[in-house]
Amino acid sequence: MKAVRNRFSASVAGLSPATIALILAIGLVLGVFPVYGCPTVLCMGAALVLRLNLPAVQIINQLVFPLQLALLVPLSRLGARILHGCLWLPARWSIAATVRDAVVGWLCLCVPLGIVLYFILAFALRRSANLGSGASAHS
Repeated sequence: MKAVRNRFSASVAGLSPATIALILAIGLVLGVFPVYGCPTVLCMGAALVLRLNLPAVQIINQLVFPLQLALLVPLSRLGARILHGCLWLPARWSIAATVRDAVVGWLCLCVPLGIVLYFILAFALRRSANLGSGASAHS
């Protein structure tokens, strides 16, 4: 874990707190997208479009992989409730319906939480940077 932390720190060295917050939020939200294999492609696309550090985004994506698996069933149930109005599986269960429900659950829960997470992280990282630079200026 120390090697991962060091690699991530090297990837974000010199970046603004807002950019680091965006990398963390994008990597987390897209990393839990409930379709296996898609988070890597989505993270790569987002990093290229937003001009973010691709290795840093992919590190976060890989770290949250267990969370992707853990959230699959809850997101599918949330999506089913949103689309069908009940928590029970439909009479004809299918993988396509489960994936659709999970993606709907992800869109309704993870995307808004990711936006909130970005603002919280940006504030915390800016404050941390200001405290760090203020402490060294007074020494």
